[in-house]
Amino acid sequence: MVKTTSDLDVVIACLNGGGVVLLPTDTVFGLAAKPDFPDAVQRIFDIKRRPKSVGLPVLASSRVAIERLGAVVNRPAETLLSSPLMPGALTLVLEIKPASAPAWLAGRDEVAVRLPNDERCLDIIARTGPIFATSANLHGAGNALDADTILVSLNGSPDIVLSGTVASEVASTIVNCRVYPVRIERQGQIPASEIERLLADG
Repeated sequence: MVKTTSDLDVVIACLNGGGVVLLPTDTVFGLAAKPDFPDAVQRIFDIKRRPKSVGLPVLASSRVAIERLGAVVNRPAETLLSSPLMPGALTLVLEIKPASAPAWLAGRDEVAVRLPNDERCLDIIARTGPIFATSANLHGAGNALDADTILVSLNGSPDIVLSGTVASEVASTIVNCRVYPVRIERQGQIPASEIERLLADG
């Protein structure tokens, strides 16, 4: 049986040691690992049965942390990052400057990144650095509201579960800022109309 804990120090030690954690975020439950542990990253792909061609999104703790990924913050991205929607249920797809990107983003020309509006998540990320985190479901399947339901549905298990709940089965809205005009890649908690209004005003 997978250990469940409310101790953030235990969760952080697991991530920093190359483990995989199931944790509640401000949107849905996520499977998380530090990106500089290839075996842990591979386990996320295996547990979700996610194709390797579909890159994992990144949770970051701040705007500065996003820029340290080598991400290009263009005008639409700047408008959304500076809006009341951030931190929150909004994932931005940004271009990467290869020369400025960390080694674990090598070979990728874009990164999907989010600032979660969750105190515990932000505390964890501030102490581990950016983490890969993706919805805790089989690839293409729906999300669940409780960890027990998730655990029995996956193709394998994380090392630790961070106790807690989520209020919704709806994931973040994904906005591709690399294209013009920007494109809503996935409709999630934030309506497309709200994003379009902000960008029109910006």
